[in-house]
Amino acid sequence: MLTRRQKHILLKFFSLFSVVRGYNILIVVIAQYLASIYIFAHNKPVKAVLFDINLLMLVLASSATIAAGYIINNFYDSEKDLINRPRKTMIDRLVSQNTKLSFYFVLNFLAVVFVSYVSFKAVIFFSLYIFAIWFYSHRLKKQPITGNIVSAILSVTPFFAIFIYYQNFELVIFAHAIFLFLLISMRELTKDLENLKGDLALNYRTVPVVYGEKLSKTMLTIMTVLTIVSAVALILFFKIGHMYYFFYLSIVLLLLFLGILWKSNKKNHYLLLHNMLKFIIVAGVFSILLIDVSIVLNRI
Repeated sequence: MLTRRQKHILLKFFSLFSVVRGYNILIVVIAQYLASIYIFAHNKPVKAVLFDINLLMLVLASSATIAAGYIINNFYDSEKDLINRPRKTMIDRLVSQNTKLSFYFVLNFLAVVFVSYVSFKAVIFFSLYIFAIWFYSHRLKKQPITGNIVSAILSVTPFFAIFIYYQNFELVIFAHAIFLFLLISMRELTKDLENLKGDLALNYRTVPVVYGEKLSKTMLTIMTVLTIVSAVALILFFKIGHMYYFFYLSIVLLLLFLGILWKSNKKNHYLLLHNMLKFIIVAGVFSILLIDVSIVLNRI
C-alpha cells in the first residue's frame, strides 16, 4: 500500500504529465524518428539514423521545448481552461504555478544544452523557437487568424529542425508538410470553436469570437477542401508506397468532418470534430511505416 506522501507525489507527477501533455510529446518523438527513417534520410541505413546522436539531441531538445511550451501555455490560459476544461484544470492545479514556471525554465535550459552538442546554429534555432512559443502564448494567441497560423507553424517546427539537419529538399517532403500544416490549422480553428465559451468570457480575440461561427465554418470548409486536394496530390504524383491507404481514409474522414461541421452548434460537436482531426494526425504518424513495409529489413 502507498503511503499518503507517496500518493501525493504520484498525483503531482500525473498532474505535471497532464500539463506537459506527455502523450502528445511521445507521438511527436515517434513521428520525428519515423519521418527521419522513411522520409528525411530514406537513403541511409536504419541503424545509422536510430543511433545518430545528433538526431537524438534534436529530438530531446524538441521534446523539452514542446513540454515547456505546454507549461507556459497552461500558465497563461489557466482561467480560460477552468471554464473550458474544468476537470483537467483541477488536475493541473495540483502543481503550483511557481513549480510549473521552475520546470519551464529547466526544460528550456535542457533544450539548449541538448542542441549545443549538435551545433551553435542549432542553439540559435531553438533559442528562437523557445522565444516564439513564449511570444505566441503571451501575445499572439489572442489574435484572430495570426494566432492560428503561428500555432500551426510552431507545431511543425520540430520537423523543420530535422529537415534542416538532413538537408533533404525532395518535393515529397514539402507535399507532406503542406498536408500536415493544413490539418493542424484545421485543428486549431476547431479548438477555437470548441473553446468559444471561455474565449468570450476572457476576451480572447479568436476567429469565432471576432468573426462568428458561420465564417469560422466557411474557413474550415476551405481548409478541408485544400487538405483533400493535397492528399489527392500526394496519392497521384508522389511515391508514397502503401501510405495511399491512409490518404484515402483521410479523404473519407474529412468529407465526414464537413458533413458534421455544418450541423454542429454545441461544444460536444466541436469536440468530436477536434478528435477526428487528432485521429487523422496520429494515424498519419504511424502510417509512415506504410511508405515501404520492407524498408527496415532491407536497410538494417
